[in-house]
Amino acid sequence: MEKYEELLISLRRIIRSIDLHSKKLNKTSGMTGPQLLVLQEVYKERGITAKRIAENVNLSQGTITTILDKLESRDLVNRIRSETDRRRVSLFLTEKGSLLLEKAPKPMQEEFIERFKNLDEWEQNLLLSSFSRVAQMMDASKIDAAPLLEIGTIVDPVKKVDVDKKSDKPA
Repeated sequence: MEKYEELLISLRRIIRSIDLHSKKLNKTSGMTGPQLLVLQEVYKERGITAKRIAENVNLSQGTITTILDKLESRDLVNRIRSETDRRRVSLFLTEKGSLLLEKAPKPMQEEFIERFKNLDEWEQNLLLSSFSRVAQMMDASKIDAAPLLEIGTIVDPVKKVDVDKKSDKPA
C-alpha cells in the first residue's frame, strides 16, 4: 500500500471517529459540539458577550450568533441587553441550559487534549507541524474552525426534530 493511501485511511478513521462521537453527543443531549462549547463558555463566564465567546473558541462572530439563536430558541441561554450601554448584550444560562450542560457527555477533544499533553514536547510539535501541513495540502488552512471535534446536525431529543430547519416536522 502506498504511503499516501495509508495517510488517507488514517484521515478517514479520524473523520469517522469524530462523526461517531458527534452522533453520540447529539443523541444524548440534542446538541452539536459547537453548541456544547458555547454553553460551556456561557457557564464559565456569567454575562459573557458573543464577541468574547467567538474569541475564546476561535469561531466567527456570525457563527456564534447563529449558535446562540438556536440555543436561545431552545430556552438554553438568555440574552440580556445592558441598560447603560444598549450595544452590549450579555449571555446567561437558563435553568434548562444548566441542566442540559450537567448531563451532556464530555466533548471528544477533552480526552484528546489529555492524551496530547502526556506526549513529549517534540512529539507534540511533530504532530502539530504534520497536521498543519496536511491542512495546507487540503486547502483547509483558512477554514473557520474551532478547537473542537464535531460533525452532524442538531436534533431536539424531546421533539425529535431537526432544529437546524425552520419546520417543526420530524427529521
